[in-house]
Amino acid sequence: MIALLQRVNYAKVVVEGKTVGEIDKGILVFLGLERDDNERLCQKMFDKIIKYRVFYDENGKMNLNVSQVNGNVLVVSQFTLAANTSSGNRPSFDPAMPPTEAKELYDKFMLYAEEKLPTVQHGEFAADMKVDLENDGPVTFILKL
Repeated sequence: MIALLQRVNYAKVVVEGKTVGEIDKGILVFLGLERDDNERLCQKMFDKIIKYRVFYDENGKMNLNVSQVNGNVLVVSQFTLAANTSSGNRPSFDPAMPPTEAKELYDKFMLYAEEKLPTVQHGEFAADMKVDLENDGPVTFILKL
């Protein structure tokens, strides 16, 4: 499981001209699911995301998590994060979880996320999405479990 986190001032995801998820200050998460991922990893990853300290404290140190700054989280599924790019000029998506399984696991990820953070927002699985955001920093991290 791979999560690309970006600290944002705002972010929104649009599908077919309709905004389906939108946050102000918080974390935009692009989530890639791999073949061996499972529900336990989903829970571990979301817990890590909401506890990850990417916001500055009063001393200018990255010491605060999204909850401590009253921020929010927007999750966008992105299977391309699971690509194998080690050879050639074309990515291989063999490491990515097959779509049917990935949809089930993504739904479980979001159910857990909504239990932990009821205001969490998300995109639409397997849709052609437009993501509009303003990076803050930029501050970007790749989490891999």
